[in-house]
Amino acid sequence: MAQRQMQMKNFFCSDIQVRGYYPSYADRFFEENNIIIKKEAGDDEILKEGTVDFYTFSYYMSNCVGNVNEGEKTGGNLGFGLKNPYLKASDWGWQIDPQGLRYTLNEIYDRYQIPVMVVENGLGAKDTLEEDGSIHDTYRIDYLRSHIQQMIEAVKDGVDLMGYTPWGCIDLVSASTGEMAKRYGFIYVDKYDDGTGDLSRRRKDSFAWYKKVIETNGRDLD
Repeated sequence: MAQRQMQMKNFFCSDIQVRGYYPSYADRFFEENNIIIKKEAGDDEILKEGTVDFYTFSYYMSNCVGNVNEGEKTGGNLGFGLKNPYLKASDWGWQIDPQGLRYTLNEIYDRYQIPVMVVENGLGAKDTLEEDGSIHDTYRIDYLRSHIQQMIEAVKDGVDLMGYTPWGCIDLVSASTGEMAKRYGFIYVDKYDDGTGDLSRRRKDSFAWYKKVIETNGRDLD
């Protein structure tokens, strides 16, 4: 079950885009679901010639699979996975699994052997604005540090990791819940779910920390 989920929900599209042809495991899925892929003359050649040079992906959490009637669903945009009882979760139920990022990087690179890049990774959390205007988001620093550490391990494993960009640099309305309360940024924006706020901006503790991470190319994570 896990292998089938990985094939059809994680790798189906990228197998085509990276390899340039439909994967063989999809044939049974198409047949059992009455799916007919209509191709025009020359389509196979276009697929083969139009492969990508590198692979980018977003990573926020891992997922578990099992019997559909068994276990609690996990939070997140893609809530089809089951909750892993061994992992902690964010304020919105997204499970925190930094080691899963290393696993994913190795899985993708071993499969395709082209450079990879993590283009989204971050923690949606409820930030508290202190009386002096500071925001002490140590939980965000801990989250990002643990994931960067696992990327370092993946590079040691031999993964050609070409870059990393977290989500996101500044607070904005959450795409998944439509809230300002769910904050990801290094910069706090004075705006709230009830529409109040003057949109002024303040640097969180994570701002100075991540600035140092960039300056040292990940060598200083303290």
